[in-house]
Amino acid sequence: MSIEIQDAPLLIESALDDSSLFTSWTDPGSGVTSYILSRRVAPLQQSFYFVNPSVTPDGRYYWFYAAFPPSGSANYGRCLGVVDFKERTVRCFPETQFLDASPGVHPVTGEIYWCSGADIWKRGPRPHDGVVWVNRLPAALTKGRRPWRLTTHITFSADGKAINFDAQIGSSWHVGHIPLDGGEPVVWRTFDRCYNHTQFNPADPGLQLIAQDYWTDPKTGEPGGIEHRMWLLRRDGEPQALYPGGGSRMQGHEWWSADGQRVWYIHYHHGVEYIDIHEGKPVRVWPLKTVSHADVDAAERFVVADFLPGEAPEERRVVFYDRAKRQEIEIVSHLPHPPKGQDETKYHIHPHPQFCAGDRLICYTTTVLGQADVAFVPVAELLDR
Repeated sequence: MSIEIQDAPLLIESALDDSSLFTSWTDPGSGVTSYILSRRVAPLQQSFYFVNPSVTPDGRYYWFYAAFPPSGSANYGRCLGVVDFKERTVRCFPETQFLDASPGVHPVTGEIYWCSGADIWKRGPRPHDGVVWVNRLPAALTKGRRPWRLTTHITFSADGKAINFDAQIGSSWHVGHIPLDGGEPVVWRTFDRCYNHTQFNPADPGLQLIAQDYWTDPKTGEPGGIEHRMWLLRRDGEPQALYPGGGSRMQGHEWWSADGQRVWYIHYHHGVEYIDIHEGKPVRVWPLKTVSHADVDAAERFVVADFLPGEAPEERRVVFYDRAKRQEIEIVSHLPHPPKGQDETKYHIHPHPQFCAGDRLICYTTTVLGQADVAFVPVAELLDR
């Protein structure tokens, strides 16, 4: 697929004022206006998980999750929709049913990649773009079994040659990479407990960030816990706990800085932090008692987060923070629970705010109009306030 380079932010921002495509919604508390995708191709439309790129590099297309309740779940059964900001169209591709939160946009070609069963697939955003098989886990690894997960989030290696995987097959979790040229997948490490949320380092193709997560023994149904959440894994090395002293279950929802030198994460009941992978010293950036997910722009000045405290549902919100000014502003001051039929746990309906389009926009999932919708807010709008 070839792409036509355009001014990505301007192309998207010009479409936000199109009332046939978006509905503007102004938060009654902060006065911040979000633009909600009102053209629907599915009853449930969600933004991507925050570590997965969703806008093509030419700025013309935006990909999102689409679901048709009661079918599907956060594990399998949702498919992909795409907005064409130039033609002002929205389409759904039912052939893109994907595992977990795997879909991600290739940073160069703009194609969307996703996992289905033991296979990786891709396609372009145009209606006539065909579906292309990329690669699959070998039969010697799957042994006739369907993976519960192939990879939590597709990320691309820094040399552009591979995709990460953290496949759960039976009672084993395998971490490694899958070549994009159809070559043999390589298992870096096999574990007898859950490691997922793997992400290639943006600068080093031989390094992945991996995470211990809660899990259920597939044989007994007994729950498994977490010793230390965040780990670094080199292709030919042993996993190394990232947090000083090994850390605990109190860190999570981690992601790489744009240059690959730091890991950002949530320190629950403390705030948003990062660790330099060479110095190993935690730095608290935004002190918060309750925070669920967050993202940071490439320059690491701006942070956006969602707050989903189970013990205080009235505090569900989405907030922007300017590190330089130490100021925050609410994008959504109160986020209602999804309506009946759009089960929050089943479909993982969280805001998952994400910087996109050259960090000039934030996309997230909102429920302020009574259903799960995709929304955008310009960063300039937040700075003006």
